[in-house]
Amino acid sequence: MAGGSLVAVGGLGFGGYVSYGYRQRFGRSALDVIPDHRVDLPAGIPRMVVARGGDPAVNVRSAIERLGGMRNLLTPEDTVLIKPNIGWQRPPEHAANTHPDVVAEIVRLCREAGPKRVIVTDCPIRKSRAAFEWSGIGEASAAAGAEVIIPEDSSYRTVKISERLGAWDILEPFVTATKIINVPVAKSHNLMGSAAGMKNWIGITTKLRYLFHNDIDASIAELALLMRPTLTVIDATRVLMHGGPAGGSIGAVNPYGAVAAGFDPVALDAWATSIFPSSIGSPPEYLRIAERMGLGSADFRSLQSPEIITGS
Repeated sequence: MAGGSLVAVGGLGFGGYVSYGYRQRFGRSALDVIPDHRVDLPAGIPRMVVARGGDPAVNVRSAIERLGGMRNLLTPEDTVLIKPNIGWQRPPEHAANTHPDVVAEIVRLCREAGPKRVIVTDCPIRKSRAAFEWSGIGEASAAAGAEVIIPEDSSYRTVKISERLGAWDILEPFVTATKIINVPVAKSHNLMGSAAGMKNWIGITTKLRYLFHNDIDASIAELALLMRPTLTVIDATRVLMHGGPAGGSIGAVNPYGAVAAGFDPVALDAWATSIFPSSIGSPPEYLRIAERMGLGSADFRSLQSPEIITGS
């Protein structure tokens, strides 16, 4: 019987195996749906802006104000989820996670706009509580007024990601939030050269996420098509130039001092990729796939508003 089961599962293909496995283990066949979190933008709002020169909070506030402000994106009825990269047990100076000051300022901007709830969460690679603590994001987010959710304290919902990937257990706040703000860090990545916003969606689950690495470029694009955030803010305050994604050496970090924000996830990731000399002339394949899916344009220079210089 064991042999027969293996043959049957093998015949389902990769996405079928994932869906089959979750239904068998958790007994759920009904699937939840993640809505499109994008909003209609007022005329004249730029698709993306870059701010540099000031401290992280000043750069964040300046960029989002140039985009029209958080009040154009949120309503009093919203539950807003802020999704930083809290993947690793690393302090901020290692640049493996989103800078805590970037996350905290986004929390403050959301609170000023007056939504019902502001949540900060992510699914770290290993020890969640330690990653939230070491990164500084847990404490900074709570101090700014966010509800911080550790994955072990949350339930999960079953969501179909795509035909190829099938159904996965997704951390519940990602399914129930009415607005989502993606707040990745730009950094090197040993499989892809560099990573930023779309790669950040791997952190919506703790379950078998290593399977996303089976054709990782397609997985990243399909996750981006699933999530469709309200806003993306890329932290390039400190950029891990090599040794990513985990890092661990301050010598690998470039104090780049910038934040990019906007509504085109493909353009924003293309901007982040341009920070890394190794990617010039050879953008990651996931950008081309996402562009073909209609998620945005990799030609970020044609979309970028004039750069904001916030420092003296």
